[in-house]
Amino acid sequence: MATMKLGSKPEIFVLEGLTWRCTTELESDVVVEVGEMSFYLHKQFPLLSRSGVLQRMISEYQAPQEDGGGGGGMCTLQLDDIPGGAKAFELAARFCYDVKIELNAHNVVCLRCAAEYLRMTDDYAEGNLITQAESFLADVLANWKDSIKALETCEGVLPTAEDLHIVSRCITALASKACASDAAAWSTGHAAASASAVAVAAKNASYDALWNGIGSGGTPRGGGGGGAAGAAAGCSGMDWWYEDVSFLSLPMFKRLIQAMEGKGMRPESIAGAIMFYAGRFLPGLKRNTSFSNASFGGDCGAGSRSITPRAANVSAPSEGDQRYFLEEIVALLPAKKGVASTRFLLGMLRTAMLLHASPLCRENLERRIGAQLEDACLDDLLVPNLGYTVETLYDIDCVQRILDYFMSSTDGLGTGYTSPAVVEEGSQLGAPHAGSPSSLSPITMVAKLMDGYLAEVAPDTNLKLPKFQALAAVVPDYARPVDDGIYRAMDIYLKSHPWLSESEREQLCRLMNCQKLSLEACTHAAQNERLPLRVVVQVLFFEQLRLRTSIAGWFFVSGNAAAGGDGAPQPHPGGSAIVPKGAAAAGQSDADAEADEGKGKELPAEAITDVKARVSELEKECMSMKQEIRRLGKPRRSWSLLTRKCGFGTKVQQAQPTMSGK
Repeated sequence: MATMKLGSKPEIFVLEGLTWRCTTELESDVVVEVGEMSFYLHKQFPLLSRSGVLQRMISEYQAPQEDGGGGGGMCTLQLDDIPGGAKAFELAARFCYDVKIELNAHNVVCLRCAAEYLRMTDDYAEGNLITQAESFLADVLANWKDSIKALETCEGVLPTAEDLHIVSRCITALASKACASDAAAWSTGHAAASASAVAVAAKNASYDALWNGIGSGGTPRGGGGGGAAGAAAGCSGMDWWYEDVSFLSLPMFKRLIQAMEGKGMRPESIAGAIMFYAGRFLPGLKRNTSFSNASFGGDCGAGSRSITPRAANVSAPSEGDQRYFLEEIVALLPAKKGVASTRFLLGMLRTAMLLHASPLCRENLERRIGAQLEDACLDDLLVPNLGYTVETLYDIDCVQRILDYFMSSTDGLGTGYTSPAVVEEGSQLGAPHAGSPSSLSPITMVAKLMDGYLAEVAPDTNLKLPKFQALAAVVPDYARPVDDGIYRAMDIYLKSHPWLSESEREQLCRLMNCQKLSLEACTHAAQNERLPLRVVVQVLFFEQLRLRTSIAGWFFVSGNAAAGGDGAPQPHPGGSAIVPKGAAAAGQSDADAEADEGKGKELPAEAITDVKARVSELEKECMSMKQEIRRLGKPRRSWSLLTRKCGFGTKVQQAQPTMSGK
């Protein structure tokens, strides 16, 4: 900390209760009262020679009538409105008597304001207090820590400090230093941050929750949620100033953030400072966190710092103060997407609902969350229902609004994710097709998140079927590579709502695409007594068709390999061949091995016979399923339309000539 020593004489002031006395040979003839403190000083020297205000007040002083009105008695002056109070006047008096004092970042602002109030300019004495304080203030503003302390002390002398432009000078100095450091740290650390963000995303994407042996493809309950903001803020050297500015008052903090924005600081750093600041003043922002132990971890871009003892003595603010604070913080956040972590925004939304913040504030938070919903984790999305009419345990309507904002944002329907058309006749069942999102695309990640959310809220017996269906239907079918997650949520809902009628169960099951269930999910569904019989038969039918198609494709590839070709599948004369990806790879590997050995091999006759027998069994099972569906009342025409729409009829017809030829 910078310091400056003034004066040369030893201590001559003695404190007696609330009275300061000057222990010189001369008797005091003036009393200066500042609040409850009284200072017994001398008129002629040195007060009159250094302070224009005291000089004027003493010359204009008139003794009370009871004292005879003479000028020879004790002169009493009132200085109750001096900036800095008794402490500042004490330092000014010591300066006038040339007693040793030490200026530092804690007292220079108050002393500078008091000197301005007392008019201690060079017109009265060379090197007066204003000149000395200004000289030292320039040294204070050259240091970050000292500038922070000086800005904090401006709160007590705010009107005068504003008039003297001390506040703006402190803010400008702090903003310049933070921006320069941020630019240097970002230029050297952004590569490490990018690698960290990719690693976190890959870890979250690889998470696969198991239920009854079925991979639901859900999002981690307690992990993730940091997004690029958390990784960027985690770079070394970018968040060193967060804690320092968190002790400023909200008006000062807002002005500092606005000054940093004006100087071009990155939105990621600004958002990190705001998140740290909010975590200090909103004790309910994070779950399982009390005000006395408030801290903001890496998810909010502040590393693992904890609030220092200075914050431990702060009393808990009132609900109204917290509401005002939250609304101001939300308005202060940068508009750029992703700079504030989704976990932080969801925490702010929960707190906004708890504090009954304005609808505009809540809508702002919901839109921000919706724009980056793919970074959310399940636990943070479970927002308690705090409405006046509590119907469900969790606020389903809030999540649906957030999901609607996501679907209307640039990462939802606006990024070229077009709903895939009807599967072409030649395409394989369950195979990826053009126009489908990749496994790590935002809409796919949100689909997994929503499936997990539906599974969490499904046990709520107060959750009505229309609301459950409406939330599940917002995510388009093409966003789910597999439907195991939505099947799991539906099964939990059916188990928790056993009173649903058969028609309501069938209506609920329309949310699931039986063609996109995994083998494990199909096995579970086939034995699930809670599903309607029609759905169970449909699951069995599609699973048998998938198995038959795979066998036929493998048989066709194996036949080409046995013919001694290059192993590549040739198109069938009657139409497109059905070649599963795994079978094609196996056929290619076998063909390469045969070419290396210089001789061809043919399949054993027993293996061919076994395959033909298995295919015959599948045909019989398929026929029995058709008969069962007819008994359930489904017309033959609708069945043929279903198979023709999915492309299975053409595949079966194409596969039969190949097998018969063998």
